[in-house]
Amino acid sequence: MSRDLRDYARQTNVRLGLGAFFLLFIIGLGLISLIYGTGAALAGFFCLLIALVPVVLILGFFIITDWIMKRAGRE
Repeated sequence: MSRDLRDYARQTNVRLGLGAFFLLFIIGLGLISLIYGTGAALAGFFCLLIALVPVVLILGFFIITDWIMKRAGRE
């Protein structure tokens, strides 16, 4: 039985990312709503969305670069 450590690392990174997303958006905003009210939770939600824009842009750049490198390696 062979182990694919790259696949395992990829799965681990995806799970860590989903866990962080869950903690920030569900737990974090739930606590803000519980302590400060719905208006503050809505403001926090928009702040988190704005903070995700650079993260999504960087991840998109990495994914596109990876795709280009894989296609360049075929030739």
